[in-house]
Amino acid sequence: MPSIYQLKPAFQGLLRPLVRALARAGVTANQVTIAAVLLAFAVGAALLVCADRAILLLLPAALFLRMALNAIDGMLAREHGQASKLGAILNELGDVVADAAMYLPLAWRPEFPAAPVVLLVVSAIVVEMVGVVGVQIGASRRYDGPFGKSDRAFAFGALGLLLGLGAPGGAWIAWLLWLLVAASLLTIVNRARQALAEIATKEASA
Repeated sequence: MPSIYQLKPAFQGLLRPLVRALARAGVTANQVTIAAVLLAFAVGAALLVCADRAILLLLPAALFLRMALNAIDGMLAREHGQASKLGAILNELGDVVADAAMYLPLAWRPEFPAAPVVLLVVSAIVVEMVGVVGVQIGASRRYDGPFGKSDRAFAFGALGLLLGLGAPGGAWIAWLLWLLVAASLLTIVNRARQALAEIATKEASA
């Protein structure tokens, strides 16, 4: 199924000159990974303490920056010899923690209904867990859509932009969030099916 994740190679191409400069400066992939998590906590804290709706404009800016940091840490690891077991742990755990830190505070804001926000965060954890479990059972790390990490970032970023600029709230937000919960559940099923299909293909060709 299509996902914004499929745009990642083009995004990485734009970032490659910056990545080379960071590598020459001695910046490590793990440092970038931790920076992305700290950014998420800072934005989440701001969403909790600031009542002004304009603070929601932080979401699209921070999520774009976080996507860039996530791409940069992977490129530093793969293309500049910085891959490590610790880095793999930080990368997978950091994504889940950063999502929770940035999105859960929205459940306490009047613009968002709490229940679907919480369920989106919980389902996001399961989505990423299923992706990693693919490796455990002999498949590749699964990034199948339709609602992976990049898609979540786009959805929350777009909501933050619209509401931060003054778009009227209302029941449409709840309907949209419940639709995204459904998309997350579909992603869980799709990643599991694709992992099993990959293993079946490997076994058939062995």
